[in-house]
Amino acid sequence: MTLRLYHSPASPFVRKVMVVLTETDQLADVTLVPAAGTPLDPGTMPLARNPLGKIPCLERDDGPSLYDSRVICRYLDQRAGGGLYPPAPRLWETLTLEATADGILDAAVLLRYELAVRPGPARSAEWAEAQWQKVARALDALEARWMPHLAGPLDIGQIAVACALGYLDFRHDGRHWRNGRPALAAWNETFAARPSMLATRPPA
Repeated sequence: MTLRLYHSPASPFVRKVMVVLTETDQLADVTLVPAAGTPLDPGTMPLARNPLGKIPCLERDDGPSLYDSRVICRYLDQRAGGGLYPPAPRLWETLTLEATADGILDAAVLLRYELAVRPGPARSAEWAEAQWQKVARALDALEARWMPHLAGPLDIGQIAVACALGYLDFRHDGRHWRNGRPALAAWNETFAARPSMLATRPPA
């Protein structure tokens, strides 16, 4: 089967897929297709395959293209028998953790667009701060409630959280997300040293 992943190394959602590909030993099965754009200019985004104009998008030769990252990761895990989605009841915690991480990324990416894409006079400091507050609340929840899960067997929730924290370092390092969250910071330092994380670091 031919698989084509529309890809940008700067996208944290693409990174999540790349980590899953690495952890499940499927990198050789996928051709990477560069794609880039913004909300104001779709650029080379695969509009014909994902009408939302977003990446990642996984093109298959035996069915419609798959999106978003949560769908693609689950497909790839099932394809390889990777075990990144444990049986219930842990499954529900794993999926909630993944949703929390993706919510961090949704807010962090919108904040990035506000600062980097929207013209200066049109920017809203209040709106930008509201996005960061979503991130901060989610990080506090991870610190307070989710450390036992993060310390458990590898699953998609852990991968998603690590990619979210990596994106905060990449695009919002001045926000110092580690302050007041020592357990999460220590966990991230260990997880970020995994070969799959080192191999998928965004460009400097």
